[in-house]
Amino acid sequence: MNSSQTLGPMAGVRVVELGIWVAAPSGATMLADWGADVVKVEPPTGDPIRQIRHVIGDGVVHCPYYEPENRGKRSVVLDLRSDEGRSAALALIGQADVFLTNLRPAALARLGLDHDTLLARYPELVYALVTGYGLEGPDAATGAYDLGAYWARGGVAQLLSREGDDIPVQRTGMGDRLTGLGVAGMVSAALFSRSRTGRGQLVTTSLTRMAAWQVATDYNLRLMLDREPPEADRRTEDSPLWNNYRAADGKAFWLMGVEADRHWPTLVRIVGRADWAADPELGSRAGRSARAPELIAELDAIFATRPRDEWAAAFDAEPDFFWAPVNSVDDVLADPQTHAAGVVLEVATPTGTVRMVNSPVDFLGTPPGPARGAPELGEHTAEVLAELGDPVR
Repeated sequence: MNSSQTLGPMAGVRVVELGIWVAAPSGATMLADWGADVVKVEPPTGDPIRQIRHVIGDGVVHCPYYEPENRGKRSVVLDLRSDEGRSAALALIGQADVFLTNLRPAALARLGLDHDTLLARYPELVYALVTGYGLEGPDAATGAYDLGAYWARGGVAQLLSREGDDIPVQRTGMGDRLTGLGVAGMVSAALFSRSRTGRGQLVTTSLTRMAAWQVATDYNLRLMLDREPPEADRRTEDSPLWNNYRAADGKAFWLMGVEADRHWPTLVRIVGRADWAADPELGSRAGRSARAPELIAELDAIFATRPRDEWAAAFDAEPDFFWAPVNSVDDVLADPQTHAAGVVLEVATPTGTVRMVNSPVDFLGTPPGPARGAPELGEHTAEVLAELGDPVR
């Protein structure tokens, strides 16, 4: 056990990660944040995400594409194509609680690291597998990135598009990190099950399942009612109280009047439209919905007359009115609430501390210790192999 990792709800748990890019490694990072000893097994060339520095230019010391997905881990370099490398990997896995990977099952089988082989050998092992499309079906063996399996093929991109518009571009790792959250949850549940039964198991998730889970309401409209999911178009949104608008200074905001009958009178008062209050048709949700394009267009014109700060003051003066600014990354990071909520983490590195985004769960009864930076390639190979002690089983 790594003596520097002694706090957090996962203290005492060892995870061997054979992961690349983001989906599995981000889940392992959450486990490391929670106190697990995560040993990252890499080929001599390293996880390919280490090479992504070219995206942000030369001379970058801390890479925001690699380090946040791998902080707190120990890196071991093994050539799994060699007998020696595979033997060392088996020894590591034999002393682990969890084996986590997102390599394709066919590649794992060629290495003798498939779930059938490892669970037969180590029945207490939690074998956590991340795939693009699942374990069954015609495309189960297909390689996948989240841009394809989650964003495009999973339907998320289309649901966020309007007919005739360009398809929106996914932000980096959106589906991967959602999947990583699922990884941390499924590993935790499997460890809990093992504490009761004494046996490990295969647990698995996929990018395509995560896409369906994230936009499940739209899937369920078709599955349960055989209805087409509505197009995402703010100009024809069913309720003008559940929409975004832009102020005179170009800054946008969302109104969140989900209880429309409750919040409509307040909005009418804020925007000074007494005629709307007197209009009996607008007194019901159905009436407002029927005239939603008209009301949205009029609200667009009204909100364009004053800067967002002035509207914010008017909104905030109403204790029962809900809204939110549409923030840029800089806006979010300048917001005191962001830091009070624990979004930003200080991570210790050999060159000082670096700020990065924290994982999204806090354990107040078992808080983790100080966060450590991501390892250099093979930084802990000698240390980890020296800890094995027992021969390969």
